[in-house]
Amino acid sequence: MIFTTFGPRACWVAGPGVGDWRLPQRSAASGPGALLREAEPGGRRPPGRHPPPPPPAMSAGPPKGFSVELRLSGEDEGARRRQRSGPFVFTYTAEGSLRYSAKPLFGLALAYVAARVEWLDSLVGFPEPVAEQLFAAAEARRKFAEPGAGLRALRTFTRAYGARVLRALCLRGRYLVISEKLEEIKSFRELTCLDLSCCKLGDEHELLEHLTKEALSSVTRLLLKDNCLSDAGLRKMTAPVRVMKRGLENLSVLDLSCNPKITDVGIGYLLSFRKLNCLDISGTGLKDVKAVVQRIQAQLGLVHSKVPLKEFDHSTCKTEGWAEQTILQWEQLVMEAIKPKKNLQCRRAARHFYGKRCRVEEQVACTLVEGETKATGNLQFYKEKTQNCHPPLLKKEAAVSHELKKNKKRVLAEQETERTSKHMCLTMEDWDLLNSY
Repeated sequence: MIFTTFGPRACWVAGPGVGDWRLPQRSAASGPGALLREAEPGGRRPPGRHPPPPPPAMSAGPPKGFSVELRLSGEDEGARRRQRSGPFVFTYTAEGSLRYSAKPLFGLALAYVAARVEWLDSLVGFPEPVAEQLFAAAEARRKFAEPGAGLRALRTFTRAYGARVLRALCLRGRYLVISEKLEEIKSFRELTCLDLSCCKLGDEHELLEHLTKEALSSVTRLLLKDNCLSDAGLRKMTAPVRVMKRGLENLSVLDLSCNPKITDVGIGYLLSFRKLNCLDISGTGLKDVKAVVQRIQAQLGLVHSKVPLKEFDHSTCKTEGWAEQTILQWEQLVMEAIKPKKNLQCRRAARHFYGKRCRVEEQVACTLVEGETKATGNLQFYKEKTQNCHPPLLKKEAAVSHELKKNKKRVLAEQETERTSKHMCLTMEDWDLLNSY
């Protein structure tokens, strides 16, 4: 079969077993209307020409699990990520055909709000199951680890849901996390368990002052082992309870072990915690241990334990709540910040070559001082369970207690009225002086 064409147009050359698109070739002797023979009659090919490779066989469709990604030459990673997180989901059926479906509107709205969670004004009254999913979506985007924005978002959740966000917080030995995320830690409300063991906070730390605030009056278990506390720190921590009956009034488990600066005077401040069920003062600087034990038994009703109590086993303490992964993210950020840089390896090699030893920071160990432990021994106390043997007497005591509470409220109301009337009697000069501060 022979196909020819006139002029510079392309032609399809075909024969038995041969076929191709080509431009006609001209010679100097050929004119514009000359015929160009591309193949000999009978299917013979001109010498020097080879048959083209056969075209690939067409399949019925792509295999199962086949996917295609179209990329432009100048497309960046962020654009591809936004494209993948678009409103459509592309899948392939078992037959190999492409199918797309729209994402649920709830998921799209949740992702949009989670990306801008720091701009929420309030979540009070918002459904709790939806709020939990919103918190998890924002947590997956590491929004609570961002400086500034994370604090605003965390406060929005804690004001609305309190203990749901975090009910137990374990910061044992994580003094770097406390230093970097102090304001975020102070935003948690309605905690029931707080473990600050081995953090070396001291008496003047801001977090110990925050323990006396009303936001943490729900704490029932407080572990302050090995925190360099003294009698002055205990006096500040117990002042709201002793004076105003506020602060840590619901405390039932208290660990003050391994604080050698706490003496017999500091133990006297602890007698204001009337709801204490377990107390650990091992490794403290007590002078008269026998007198302190008798005083605790007489005024708090606690019995000296001969064996270690399970309430002070720190292996059972853990972080619980929605923000559990947030605490882990904070710890990861702190650990990445203190990692040694790569450009310091050559300096370390030089020190090693010249015989200089690098200073290695050892991890803080929470162990009792041997001398103090031998002097005081195991000073753990617990309250024995009493049986209800005299129900009529208890009912009478409850009635008397209720009457006393009513009288106390009436006295407080009268004092508040008297204080208000005194303020109303201030002169204009007094008001100007107060407003100047």
